[in-house]
Amino acid sequence: MAQLSVSLRPYDATADEDAAIELWRRTWQEAYPRIDFASRVAWWRERWRKELVPNAAISVAQSNSALVGFVTVDQKTGCLDQFVVAPEAWGSEVGKMLADEAKRLSPTHLDLLVNKDNARAIRFYEKHGFSYAGEDVNPTSGKPVNRMSWRP
Repeated sequence: MAQLSVSLRPYDATADEDAAIELWRRTWQEAYPRIDFASRVAWWRERWRKELVPNAAISVAQSNSALVGFVTVDQKTGCLDQFVVAPEAWGSEVGKMLADEAKRLSPTHLDLLVNKDNARAIRFYEKHGFSYAGEDVNPTSGKPVNRMSWRP
């Protein structure tokens, strides 16, 4: 993949909402092509506005004027809820930049859930210091997930 010129900055709810939601939809659609994520956008927008934006520190990765990734971290609990990298940036430095940013936002610990069938994401988290911490069930989908944790 070609080298991207990427910078990180805090999420701007006024300017970034539509781009972040579309990035979420595109990325999940690429990862799970059999699921219709377009039909889930209204649900996601509500969750984004009511659960994530008010409770999480959100950093975005930007290349030129386009969002190419974002990470959400609840700094009180260390919960890394969302880690999204644009499909065209998979394998680039964007993922590492966002992983490092998550660790900066919660320097004592991070915990996350990852779908058991998302081997690419599991490998990524392991490469960046996360360890398997048990099994769980996604509260929304009911699908099996791995709990993963990072401790410095």
